[in-house]
Amino acid sequence: MTLAPHIAPHLRRRARLAQQIGKGVAIVPTAPERTRNRDAHYPYRYDSYFYHLTGFTEPEAVLVIVAGAGLDSKPRNLLFCREKNEEREIWDGFRHGPAAARTVFGFDETYAFTELDKVMPDLLTDQPAVYAHLGGDAAWDARVLGWVNEVRNRVRTGVAAPRDIADIHTLLDDLRLVKDADELDTMRRAAKISTGAHIRAMQAARSGGTEFQIEAELLHEFRRHGAQSPAYTSIVASGANACVLHYVANDALLKDGDLLLIDAGCELDGYASDITRTFPVNGKFSGPQKAVYELVLAAQAAAIREVKPGNTWNQPHDAAVKVLAQGMLDLKLLSGSLDEVLEKETYRQFYMHRTGHWLGLDVHDAGDYKRDGQWRKLEPGMVLTVEPGCYIRPAPNVPAAFENIGVRIEDDAVVTEAGCEILTAAAPKSVADIEALMASR
Repeated sequence: MTLAPHIAPHLRRRARLAQQIGKGVAIVPTAPERTRNRDAHYPYRYDSYFYHLTGFTEPEAVLVIVAGAGLDSKPRNLLFCREKNEEREIWDGFRHGPAAARTVFGFDETYAFTELDKVMPDLLTDQPAVYAHLGGDAAWDARVLGWVNEVRNRVRTGVAAPRDIADIHTLLDDLRLVKDADELDTMRRAAKISTGAHIRAMQAARSGGTEFQIEAELLHEFRRHGAQSPAYTSIVASGANACVLHYVANDALLKDGDLLLIDAGCELDGYASDITRTFPVNGKFSGPQKAVYELVLAAQAAAIREVKPGNTWNQPHDAAVKVLAQGMLDLKLLSGSLDEVLEKETYRQFYMHRTGHWLGLDVHDAGDYKRDGQWRKLEPGMVLTVEPGCYIRPAPNVPAAFENIGVRIEDDAVVTEAGCEILTAAAPKSVADIEALMASR
């Protein structure tokens, strides 16, 4: 076997991590398999940090990087994985095994997963620091500490145990936050698939149908174009359900005159897409629906204009909030001055979430939003969502015509040198484009 062509980016990421460590040992496990019920498992999904560095998708695997070990300071990359087992492969499918994994995935050394506890104390001996996943799994934390303690038990033989134990997430979060060309290529393909799914959903929506039928259309489009799964549980929310931010029951009837809010995206080769579109079930916006929709669309446009290098993370949100707050005043949903609405945050009655989040291997991807108390500055290669909304639940100050209107519009943006690239721009979102598409059903 030879090195898989898609592994080169993973090799570069491991080299960058080793360089940041300087001298020490990094330990990154993949996710465990989880039992769904009895002897059935949930569909397996590898750990995002592990996959980012390895490209390896099998369970029961751990990456170890020993940085600055030799005179030439060249890091050693080791993988612990499941052994080949012909009987289990008959039941569960192909396993690379240590020998093939070493060649295909570009490792210096590979071991059977069952050797992990035996080998790790030797790898940690005379190392100044160990960087590991900490705080997410008490059993894993105890296992790492057990290896360190084993080295401590050997100190009278003249060896030294790691002095520092650090959480590796800080280093890996920064590594993942700025996407490389390979990652952006995958995310563009994921966005294209999800865009097609939203178009299909608009064309399939009919009064008398159900939310779950539309969800099925989304899933069909994801899978038939090669996406492995949804990136998150799809939200298909009609009528008043659109005012529930994380509605996932998806079991209501579609009614003439209602809006349908769909927040859905596929996962392709590990990378998420995330799109929200809101449209009328009958294909035609009512007056109040159109007024709220165009307000949210204007807020999104204002936010997108602020997605550019050098701006802070919060500037798109602030721009969207200002437009939304003024619109709420214009529609008589709120009273007072714009300054009062912004200062007292009374707009939160109808808009209570942030305008976006990082996007990548996780739909809410890794990376800090603030550093040293200051909003982080946007850099080329960062990917974020831009998703303002307006959710109008019945209340004494709400005109009846606006009750139960819920609108969110979400796109995926890559920060570029000149501003940003909207990966999901092909999904219709103007009133005219949506109504024209639905008229062609």
